[in-house]
Amino acid sequence: MGNRSFTLVIVLLGALVLAFNSLYIVKETERAVLLKFGEIVDPDISVGLHVKTPFVHMVRKFERRILTLDAPTQRFLTIEKKPLDVDFYAKWRVIDTQKFYTATNGEEVRAEGLLAQRINTGLRNKFGERTFHEVVSGERDLLMTDLTRDLNSITTSEFGIQLVDVRVKRIDLPSQVSQSVFDRMKSEREREAREHRSTGRELAEKIRATADRQRTVIGANAYRDAEVLRGEGDALAARTYASAYSADPEFYSFVRSLEAYRTSFNNKGDLLVVDSEGEFFRYLKQGADKR
Repeated sequence: MGNRSFTLVIVLLGALVLAFNSLYIVKETERAVLLKFGEIVDPDISVGLHVKTPFVHMVRKFERRILTLDAPTQRFLTIEKKPLDVDFYAKWRVIDTQKFYTATNGEEVRAEGLLAQRINTGLRNKFGERTFHEVVSGERDLLMTDLTRDLNSITTSEFGIQLVDVRVKRIDLPSQVSQSVFDRMKSEREREAREHRSTGRELAEKIRATADRQRTVIGANAYRDAEVLRGEGDALAARTYASAYSADPEFYSFVRSLEAYRTSFNNKGDLLVVDSEGEFFRYLKQGADKR
């Protein structure tokens, strides 16, 4: 009884091992190829549960989702022979499992190495056709779009990899040339600042000269108008005096004499030497005669 139980256990264990090596599952997030003694017999196994022959067939699984290649910083030269340290990354995924397995033996590390070489070559060519300004800001997005499109056809045909996107994270000048570039940029900005200040001073002088001219013109016009008004006022006063004098010359003469007396004898200490028989004392004499 003990031997039979032991034999049954051995049989069950063997069946479990056989079943474990015969059944396999391909997930939604995976791609897989079926190998028979190292030769691909099914390049694209569908998702789900499958059966294989133990020790004859082997299944290699790959990631179906988009993967990220974070490449180390590389140095490239622009068309002006300026070195730039470029840090970039790429998004990729497996779309042809047979080509991918044949080219890389199904190893993601090897695939990323091959992909990085292609991207480095493409970036070196693209940077070598453009200036520093175009690479940094002017045509950066266009450069990445063209590079992705050009490399995608190559990686698909050679490695079975779809290159989804290539992006630059950072572009730096090498440390040995950064200071000289910064100094040159600083001097250019200072030159622009001096030009702006010079232009501002020139505009200020023009504005100040215009304001002074307008002030002079306004003052002259105001003085002219004041003189005209003063002349008109004097003429009106003269006409008024003349009209009053012609209406009653004797009364007018009397009023003017009183004003002359008030002005002449305003201070008690004033001394006036005139002829007592003159016209100035006519009304005083007439008053004395009436008394």
